[in-house]
Amino acid sequence: MSGWTADDVPDQTGRTFVITGANSGIGFEAAKVLAAHGARVVLAVRDTEKGQRAAARIQGETEVRRLDLADLESVRAFADGTPPLDVLINNAGVMFPSKQRTKDGFELQLGTNHLGPFALTNLLLDRIRERVVVVASEAHRMGRIRLDDLNFEHGRYERHLAYGQTKLANLLFASELQRKLDAAGSPVRVTAAHPGWAATNLQSHSNPIENAFMALGNLVLAQSAAMGALPTLYAATMDVPGDTYIGPGSLGGMRGHPALASRSGAAQDADTARELWERSEELTGVHFPLAAAV
Repeated sequence: MSGWTADDVPDQTGRTFVITGANSGIGFEAAKVLAAHGARVVLAVRDTEKGQRAAARIQGETEVRRLDLADLESVRAFADGTPPLDVLINNAGVMFPSKQRTKDGFELQLGTNHLGPFALTNLLLDRIRERVVVVASEAHRMGRIRLDDLNFEHGRYERHLAYGQTKLANLLFASELQRKLDAAGSPVRVTAAHPGWAATNLQSHSNPIENAFMALGNLVLAQSAAMGALPTLYAATMDVPGDTYIGPGSLGGMRGHPALASRSGAAQDADTARELWERSEELTGVHFPLAAAV
């Protein structure tokens, strides 16, 4: 992987990618590279006007479709209208907002970062030909899965811990999905990636003091969104085993070219992954669609 760049992405002609949150940041940069390498890219975005503006800046075949991961009705509508695809990249997310609820009553970060992608992936799974990519974060290390209170309905709400929970959930979801696919005899692979510290607008939705700190960090420490997209691109296009986790290889995983990334012990807890899956099915009403192999 040493020195791997966007120029090393293999030819993607004839392949279709769906990328959530592709109108800006990591998702936009990934879409731009994939389209340039011949892929047809579906920009799945909440604001289609922003999506169209983003698509106009991409050289290659694109389609813009509305998807609000914080609304299960929107997720189902998107899935219902989606033909077969090769790769789904679960990229969209929110970070550190004030306490809010989704249309379905979920804590906003949990609904957007985990439950929405969980539902979308399972609803599309019988049409995904090759791969699911889950974009996580090193913030998973501060996460704890609150199986008895995933939605922070009791006690004090702490948005940083709520975010960490969702990023830990991303990695547990990826691992459990791969186990289920293997048991079903499916050839689909699940990979995960994180961008390190990349300068995107994800860090601009907190309070003014925290936004200012993030802006300073973006100037001093962060790498570009284009560099931050490289782990996602690697996880989406290179021949790696299922449940591989890719991130930047330098400065403690904060920046650099793609490399194998480590994950916390909590992110490798198969029992918690299974329990989280069951709870996610209960909350969303969406289940794994493939039968176990005989």
